[in-house]
Amino acid sequence: MTTVRGYAAHTPTSPLVPFTFERREPGDDDVEIQILFSGICHSDLHQTRDDWGGALFPMVPGHEIVGRVTRVGSKVTKLKVGDFAGVGCMVDSCRECAACKESLEQYCDQGATWTYNAKERGSEQLTFGGYSETIVTPERFVVSIPASMDLKAVAPLLCAGITTYSPLRHWKVGPGQKVGVIGLGGLGHMGVKFAKAMGAHVVMITTSMSKAADAQRLGADEVLLSTDAAAMAKHANSFDFLLNTVPVSHDLNPYMALLTREASMVLVGVLTDLDPPLKGVAFMFGRKKLSGSAIGGMAETQEMIDFCAKHNIVSDIEMVRIDQVNEAYERLIKNDVKYRFVIDMATLAA
Repeated sequence: MTTVRGYAAHTPTSPLVPFTFERREPGDDDVEIQILFSGICHSDLHQTRDDWGGALFPMVPGHEIVGRVTRVGSKVTKLKVGDFAGVGCMVDSCRECAACKESLEQYCDQGATWTYNAKERGSEQLTFGGYSETIVTPERFVVSIPASMDLKAVAPLLCAGITTYSPLRHWKVGPGQKVGVIGLGGLGHMGVKFAKAMGAHVVMITTSMSKAADAQRLGADEVLLSTDAAAMAKHANSFDFLLNTVPVSHDLNPYMALLTREASMVLVGVLTDLDPPLKGVAFMFGRKKLSGSAIGGMAETQEMIDFCAKHNIVSDIEMVRIDQVNEAYERLIKNDVKYRFVIDMATLAA
């Protein structure tokens, strides 16, 4: 075992504080990574505060991890010491079910093993995430990061990036399509960048026109104010795809009216009950569809990284020190970030 330093929450109401714990030694198919940068996801805030229930403490958050490979097991083939690598939301799965065999590990029939707030498979050992010095992960759940990329801004791609890239790819977004991205935040800003790079006509759909200039800077061709009934009516039945990144319950009915026949709106943000209720007529007239999507499998995550390298796409970030993590959480509650906090993990040694 290796002693590792990090930051952890010990209760739902306590701040994150310095914490020392043990990592296993790398096995034959494991990769050990020195963590250079760790993104702060809104999920980190929800999990440490037990907003969704089932929190396991002590909890070391972080599932947007970029670092340098320091050790590899004897059976590792795609990475070597010194390479840059990333770890996202998963660190294992059953590897045997139909989903895993299709490289859709996020939908593992037995449940994926999450990077933190979970237990290692077949063990009572808690998984600890990226707010720490190092991580040891099976090679299958590690992606290769080109050295040419801006590593600190790559970190959020491991969650915010793949969460938006996966549905855009699955629903075959491309040239000639009109695509709406609902909500301009950590997820939404990546959705705009990806949809634009895929060749779509991108409309940023927001509740505040104060975000219009930024949306256009990110690549949006148009900005639609969702509270403007007349503007919404002009766009009715015209969208080929809607990516809904809003993280809280909201009225979906007005957005369903924007879809053209047989088109889909996909939810990637809200995990709670949908309220108010959806109206059946919103689906029936036009054979419209509402779906959901969760991150992506490992093959697709590597594909996303390669796509980003090719198209020069990274997240818009603000760097923070590890001792500023609690302040960053408070700012996150107020949406006071454009668009993703990233921790410089070198500050852990300061």
